[in-house]
Amino acid sequence: QVQLVESGGGLVQAGGSLRLSCAASGRTVSTYTMGWFRQAPGKEREFVAGIRKSSGSTRYAESVKGRFTISRDSAKNTVYLQMNSLKPEDTAVYYCTADGGVVLTTNPSYWGQGTQVTVSS
Repeated sequence: QVQLVESGGGLVQAGGSLRLSCAASGRTVSTYTMGWFRQAPGKEREFVAGIRKSSGSTRYAESVKGRFTISRDSAKNTVYLQMNSLKPEDTAVYYCTADGGVVLTTNPSYWGQGTQVTVSS
């Protein structure tokens, strides 16, 4: 099992940046496929970014491609989501996820508690 704790959310103006962190306990993050999802009020949860275990290859939702970057630090057992050029439509609760499979699934096994990101216009 793995426990995930997100941090780094907050209020930022449009065009600004935030970096979310996801600290994992238990096995190292490189042994899981890690991801970030988000859910805005009244909307369905959506995939944002993911990084596959072992290979470290990444994938992004079209809406964040070129603005967001997912990375991992195995020494700190932490996954990051660097968010640049933020837009009001990025406002959501962001969740860190982990799954034992290689495929970036839409229903990962483990979820963090979420961190709120609010982008003002």
